[in-house]
Amino acid sequence: MSHSFLTEALRDQHLRTAFDCGKPELDRWLLEAAARAETHRTCRTYVWHAGDNVVVAYFSLAAHLIERDTLSRRLGHRAPERIPAVLLARLALDKTLHGRGLGGVLLVDALSRALVAGTHIGVRFVVVDAIDQGAAAFYRAFGFTPAPTDPHRLVRKVSAIAADLGGRS
Repeated sequence: MSHSFLTEALRDQHLRTAFDCGKPELDRWLLEAAARAETHRTCRTYVWHAGDNVVVAYFSLAAHLIERDTLSRRLGHRAPERIPAVLLARLALDKTLHGRGLGGVLLVDALSRALVAGTHIGVRFVVVDAIDQGAAAFYRAFGFTPAPTDPHRLVRKVSAIAADLGGRS
């Protein structure tokens, strides 16, 4: 599904106060913490807007290490003890866009950027910590596998994402 939104790295001119995804903690993080995370370079947040700077969706990415023993045997096989990954730290779509299939489009946007990072640095997995069961089900529908130690922590190999998106890992 195509959309008519611009994706940009979060900047001061992006209007965030009206954003409402239905999860207050995600709304609050965008409003109160995203800019600070940018300043401290702990997370990079990208926003969608329709050319008017009014944020209608966002996602945040960060460098991450995942411990091999938190993975299934299949995923952790022949991996080092600590495995480089990209953390999809946040992903949220304004309620006005719910039900249009745009959550998957937003996820593909985020995963595409994770793949680009993987062309410059070593990255074996994309990791996400789902906020609730509904979010975990969303990620499972896109091929993410729950970690045996935590059903809300989901992982997917970058090589599988690249194959799905028609790119290289």
